[in-house]
Amino acid sequence: MIHVVAIITAHPGKLDELLAAFKENVPNVLAENGCAQYTGAVDAEGFGKFQTPVGVDTLVVIEKWESPDALKAHGAAPHMAAFGAKTKDLVASRAIHILAEA
Repeated sequence: MIHVVAIITAHPGKLDELLAAFKENVPNVLAENGCAQYTGAVDAEGFGKFQTPVGVDTLVVIEKWESPDALKAHGAAPHMAAFGAKTKDLVASRAIHILAEA
């Protein structure tokens, strides 16, 4: 199993637009061969000092893929290219962490 944690920070005030585009694309990703999980998350509130926030304009995408080949195919999927084009002006930065099970 390959795990991916993608941290995508929107330009200030653009998170709602980014989330809308992300949610629109989720069914396409979940339909891909080898996709076991593809979930978006934002900071939860009410945890005080226990929590280290990711940031008010940040979307964290948590993914699980059955194989490296499935993840590579995901990266090359036409709907991901379309998502990238649609959101390029919304995104200030992104970091993609690809992890193997320990």
